[in-house]
Amino acid sequence: MSKRAANVNHLGATPAHPEHDPSHPLVVFGDHQFCAGNLMDVRRMSGPHMHSQIELNFVLRGRMDYWFDGRQLTIDENRLCLFWGMIPHQVIDRAEGTQFVCLYIPMSVLLGFPSLSRFRNAVFRGAVIEAMVMQSWESEVFQRWRNELLSGDAELMEIVRSELTARVMRIEREGWRDLREQGDAIASLGQRDADWVVHVEKMLRFIGEGALDNISVEDVGKAAGLHPNYAMTLFRKAVGMTINQAIIRHRLDTAQSLLIATDLPITEVAYESGFGSLSTFYEAFQRRFKEKPVQYRRRLRPA
Repeated sequence: MSKRAANVNHLGATPAHPEHDPSHPLVVFGDHQFCAGNLMDVRRMSGPHMHSQIELNFVLRGRMDYWFDGRQLTIDENRLCLFWGMIPHQVIDRAEGTQFVCLYIPMSVLLGFPSLSRFRNAVFRGAVIEAMVMQSWESEVFQRWRNELLSGDAELMEIVRSELTARVMRIEREGWRDLREQGDAIASLGQRDADWVVHVEKMLRFIGEGALDNISVEDVGKAAGLHPNYAMTLFRKAVGMTINQAIIRHRLDTAQSLLIATDLPITEVAYESGFGSLSTFYEAFQRRFKEKPVQYRRRLRPA
């Protein structure tokens, strides 16, 4: 939702994860740290939500079914998946007794390594990445990482940051698949100024927290301290889409969550999602989802 209705947290040094406000149908978190979910028992969620980190799910036992950006996906026992939390997602079902480890890493991890360009592009375009190579001891390692991130021990947390970053890089090296059968590649950025990652992260964060207001490409570039033309070039090469496309995508992600999780009239959904006019909303929504908002709501929320 927009700043009028969204829950955007700025939590300082305290790691943030979606369980901080489980009652809210759409949660957008402004925290960008490594952190872990408190709960291990998988629970059905009342509606889709969103958050700013990359989310990793390792299923210890059982099976969980996600609604993810309009599709239903299943993650089985001893499988590892990751996705960008800004794509609306919801646990809609699970086998009795299912448990998982849920970890969150900042988007800067994916932005910081040129070798991850194809992987990064897939994630930011809405892929659900599944690791193809798993080891027998991973269950113990993920539980240890969770416990150490929750411990508050600064030295242990720093070790986990390094190990978890390495695990993500191994996913790219050892093989992965997109459960949504997407993941177009983009060219690698190559060697660039050391602070380009900071600029792109600032732009992504600004879009994630401000797309539902009346922001422009100039505003996004200014938030990162960049000239608009350079901001547009850098953003497209790093993320695989234009700044305007990213803004519209976030607004549409919000709109589909509101259509599913609330009973707001379509007009209110449009304006709460950041669209300046109903006609612009209808045009953008039908271009992406190939149906009208009311049809989308009826299909996903049958009487």
